[in-house]
Amino acid sequence: MLRLGRTISRAINRGLGNADSVDVSEVDGVRSLYLGSETVQSSMRIKAPYDLELTYSRAMMLFLLFLNKSVAKAPVENKSAAKAHVEVLMIGLGGGSVAKYVHHYLPQIKTRVVEINEQIIRIARSHFYLPEDDERLQVIAGDGVVFLQEHMQTADVLLLDVFDSKGVPTDMYNQAFFDSCAESLKLDGMMAVNLWGSDRNFDIYLQRIEQSFNQRVLVLRTGRPGNIVVFGFKREPADLRWASLRQRAKELETQHKIEFLEFVEKLREHNPNTSNRLLLGE
Repeated sequence: MLRLGRTISRAINRGLGNADSVDVSEVDGVRSLYLGSETVQSSMRIKAPYDLELTYSRAMMLFLLFLNKSVAKAPVENKSAAKAHVEVLMIGLGGGSVAKYVHHYLPQIKTRVVEINEQIIRIARSHFYLPEDDERLQVIAGDGVVFLQEHMQTADVLLLDVFDSKGVPTDMYNQAFFDSCAESLKLDGMMAVNLWGSDRNFDIYLQRIEQSFNQRVLVLRTGRPGNIVVFGFKREPADLRWASLRQRAKELETQHKIEFLEFVEKLREHNPNTSNRLLLGE
């Protein structure tokens, strides 16, 4: 997507050893973040700052389909009193869209975000309404690779959204990294990673994820050739029957402005299945 509208902020990541800029622009009530290129990294509708503007960010939230029902149904009005019992770890912040959404709408989830670029953290808070840290949100300036290696079996959900001006950092997404991702999860944990469908290394990354997660992987395409969210599961979810997944998706759509039913049908289109259920490890 090309940058349109007026630029309202620009910063240079000189502390990272390169000259990539962090730009923010705004058009038609939508504010977007760019990292050294004309590709949109994150977007926010000014009149709905806590909602998810981009399709891929809503697709990342499909992890709710496989979580305990009580997590997704927690009412917003009880968020100050809710006790977080699900741990989400995110590597890569961008404009903070998913972190904001979880913090605002899902009070029973605690989120930690690791972002290597401190300038991105500052801009997410100054221009994209990312809240300050509290008991349910912690944003950590640091190296996500190192953080994963030092925090094994601590996350229920791991979300990866790591891009720079050239796309996914190829030196980061090696086999050892995805092995660390699997090891960072609790027994019933799952990972969702945002990839780009036209990336020439996509199949390599997918094969590495399949190896790390023993083939327990689902692919969710959000556009052609756009973002593809790949899910990896520490162990197979309890119920992958279509009837159950569709019922769950309908329930989620009453709580969230996210097209869960459409995503379930996309899972059916692009993953091994029978007329009765999704198949993992096939």
